Amino acid sequence: MVTTVPSALTRVLDGVDLTVGVARRAVLRAGARLPLPSGAASLVYIAEGTVQGHPPLNTGCRLDVDRVSTLIEIDERPADSALTVGDAFLTLGRTAFELEADGRADLVVFDLEFSDVAQRLVAGLPDPVTVTAFDALEPAAAALAGSMGPTDPPGSPARQGDQLICRMMAQTVLLSVIRAWAANGCAPEGWPSASPDPFLDRVVAAIHEQPGREWTVESLANVGAMSRSAFAERFRHAIGRSPADYVTEVRVEAAKRLLSAGRSVSETSRELGYASDEGFSRAFRRRTGMTPSAWRASQHAAVPA
Repeated sequence: MVTTVPSALTRVLDGVDLTVGVARRAVLRAGARLPLPSGAASLVYIAEGTVQGHPPLNTGCRLDVDRVSTLIEIDERPADSALTVGDAFLTLGRTAFELEADGRADLVVFDLEFSDVAQRLVAGLPDPVTVTAFDALEPAAAALAGSMGPTDPPGSPARQGDQLICRMMAQTVLLSVIRAWAANGCAPEGWPSASPDPFLDRVVAAIHEQPGREWTVESLANVGAMSRSAFAERFRHAIGRSPADYVTEVRVEAAKRLLSAGRSVSETSRELGYASDEGFSRAFRRRTGMTPSAWRASQHAAVPA
């Protein structure tokens, strides 16, 4: 069993940000299938019934939780691939899956799109991630998941939710699934890590912890205990971009969280170390195609909750 360092897990969870997190409800009759195509990340919570996976969901690490004692067992080769009420299933879209209902089944499906930074943080996760008895491990998150997604026909008066709130709710459920899976022994060796280089991991952690610091290549190289030239080359090779580009990317993702929380453009600019609002706006627009104020306004469009 691999033990995940709590501080490392916290850093990864803090960096998992969604750009889209829409919940929908899928009610299946016996024998009906829910396709989950490749290339799209989805989180499924089983609110009612039992489903089988195609291909079978019997590979990788799976948490099996006794609902009465909440004792946890790690099953590396589960014989039963069925998912039942209270189970959660996350696919990152590397392989197409279908979920087939044994009888009537009610599934809450979250369609996920990760931010650029989050995509690299979740890259080390296997596909799929399965947590049985998720409702026993994370009862609050499971209750939230079970209440989401419009029904068809609606079981209650139509609701309109703020896109930001819906995304945050989806993110809460997602992070709870990852935490339950990783904190209880299913994480692969070396996870979480942004690179195979522990010295670079130290640098990446510092950037995420202090995105507003006046980072230079030299100061980042010092964090990694490397020369300036060696650091720049190793960073680009491992992370796939220059240190300056990565710092900007992390700042923009942090800016989105601050703006979503109600911070002004000026407050966000100062907190993230920009010398002027104009410089911050230019950097934000290059990354997102929108000004900070326009991006914030776009997050409050009405969508079904």
